[in-house]
Amino acid sequence: MCSKTNTSQDCSTGIIPTASWRVAEVTVLPDYQLRVRFLDDIEGWIDMSRLIFSDEAGVFALLRDQALFTQAHIELGVVTWPGEIDLAPDAMYEEIKQHGKWAPE
Repeated sequence: MCSKTNTSQDCSTGIIPTASWRVAEVTVLPDYQLRVRFLDDIEGWIDMSRLIFSDEAGVFALLRDQALFTQAHIELGVVTWPGEIDLAPDAMYEEIKQHGKWAPE
């Protein structure tokens, strides 16, 4: 059974994602940042602030609401928020694997 904490693990049932770029754990940090760990234990952080506050933020502008941003969780290895907002785990993985961080714009 999964519990609601700052660290969120995939609570999905039935399907077990196994690709190394799937997210195993996400932790919400201050200033629109996330800490993630992938299935192969690669870890790093994501700075969402530039994307969220950009003029081209689109659906990500909704995450300016801290209460919504802190609801980050994992569904099938993908960092997800209510309202069907999610991040592409493969793109995030490549940047974090190479640089330890990802700051989408």
